[in-house]
Parts: sequence; structure tokens; C-alpha cells
Amino acid sequence: MTAGGPPVLVVTRLDDATADEVIVELNRRRVPVVRLDPGDFPREVSLSGTFDGSGPGGTLATASRSLDLGNVRSVYWRRPTPSTADLALDGQTGRWAVEEARYGLGGILAALPGAHYLNHPWRNRDAEYKPAQLAAAAHCGFTVPATLITNDPARARAFAAEHGPVVYKPLRETEYTDGAGRALTVWIEDVTPDQIGNRLRHTAHLFQRRVDKSADVRLTAVGDYLTAVRIDGSPGVDWRRHYDRLTYTTVPVPPAVAKGVRAYLDAFGLSFGAFDFGLDRDGRWHWYECNPNGQWAWFPDRITTPLTHAIADRLQHGAPA
Repeated sequence: MTAGGPPVLVVTRLDDATADEVIVELNRRRVPVVRLDPGDFPREVSLSGTFDGSGPGGTLATASRSLDLGNVRSVYWRRPTPSTADLALDGQTGRWAVEEARYGLGGILAALPGAHYLNHPWRNRDAEYKPAQLAAAAHCGFTVPATLITNDPARARAFAAEHGPVVYKPLRETEYTDGAGRALTVWIEDVTPDQIGNRLRHTAHLFQRRVDKSADVRLTAVGDYLTAVRIDGSPGVDWRRHYDRLTYTTVPVPPAVAKGVRAYLDAFGLSFGAFDFGLDRDGRWHWYECNPNGQWAWFPDRITTPLTHAIADRLQHGAPA
């Protein structure tokens, strides 16, 4: 198989199994790939970006690859680690250097001329805000459960009493560790009015009416390629806590849902989205959220292989005309 041509830039951390699947497929197609973690800058990455009347250019070099910044086919923006400061720098200088790296290297990577992004990092950022997601979902015609975002304990208790059963959801999957540095997860949980205390005032919290669901659905969209997977077997409200009990069945996407998904992607300028729905006992799809950079590689091969090919197609050939 002959491919060659400009490379695909994969922006992610070292331990990203989802990106690995796509890189293996691009390698099989003999499409050149450069993998970069911005968190390695400046220790293991050298940058020289140029700008003049002809547009951006220059080079970027990792420990094993060199990239012409004016000749990138596409960018697969996955899960990079944040920039870090040289240990020789003091605290304030280190923080300044990190911000300079973020706006320098990050700004160049977001402005590569002619490159197709899946997704553009700024589009990912905009689409990560849950309030914006909820507003867009309603505008796109999805059925959205009643939701409250508040730091007012009295208002939260009244909402839980009126709309119960209610669940609590984090507004963002922010990294959180215990005293030993072990990663922790803030799960979706049932909550009752008497569990809502005055500590709620310290920040914003999201409460949502719990759907009386028969199953969950994860719909992964790569442009117009939609794969919906029914997830059964979870004994609780958050199926992510019970991977060992889950079963997966691909299901058709109702036309109204497909129309809403495409409108939602267009609203945020996304090429990819991982949508979560609750399927109620009447077969109605209730929209929960869309992760613009969601995972999918844990599914069985019969599901992940077509997704891998769809993503590789976009990175190799760009968006269809």
C-alpha cells in the first residue's frame, strides 16, 4: 500500500490507548505520523515557529521526529499533558514559563495552515462547558432532563424534592488525587434533599432528574458516521463503575437523534463527539452530555474497529467535500 505525503500530528500523552489504536491503523496505511505531547516541552521538544506574509511555518522536533509546521495533513487532538516548568526555575518564573509555553506552542499547534483538526483544541474547550452543552442540546431538539446548576443549598433541596429522584454530576472530569497521589473519580450519584448541606455554597454543583432508564446508550460520532451502543448490566446510575458487568449491543440511531447529533456537532464546530443517553422504558432517548474528546477503545473489537477506520479516514483524507 502506498500512502506517504504530509504527516498526521497526534497530540496526546504517552499512555493513550485510544490514540494508539488510530496510530496503528495509520501506520498500516503507511500514512506518516508524528506523536507529540506538549507536556514534554521544552525538555524533549524544540520549537521554531515562523510567521511572515506567506503564513505560519517553521519546525518542531521531538526526540524521534521532526515536523514541518507548514506541511501537516491533519491533527488528532487527544489528551495531552499540561506544560511544566523547568525545575531550575523559581515558582513565579516557572508559572510564567508555563503560560508562555501554553500560548506559544499551544497557539502554533492550533494554527497549522490547511490542517484538518479532529477536534480543534479550542472547539474542544468550548464544548466542554456543561451549561453550554445543555443549552445546545435543547436547541438541537434533544430530550433533556430537568437540570439545576447552583451553589444555593435551599434551591438545590427544593429542586431535589420537586424532581426527585435526582442525581449529582460533576461539571467537569477534573483530575483529583488523594494524599498518596492516587487518582480519584467523582462519580454520578443519587442524592436526596436531606443529603444537601450548606457546604454546597463553596462552588457550583449540577443536579439532574434521574431518568427511569432501561439501559444507557453511548453514541460515538465521527462526522456523519454514527455508532450507537446500548449498554446493559449496570446496577447503579453510573455505568462506568461496573465495566465487568456490562454488555454492549449496537442499535439503530433514530432519525431525530441523528439529526440532533449533526446539528450539535455543527453548533460547536466538532468533527467528533461521544454522546451519552439514557434509554427509558418507552424507548425514548434522553440526552445526558457530549464529551468532545470521549473514549471509545474499551468497546469490543467489533465496535472499535469500524470507529478506528472512520477516524483514520478523516485524518488521512480530511472532511468529505
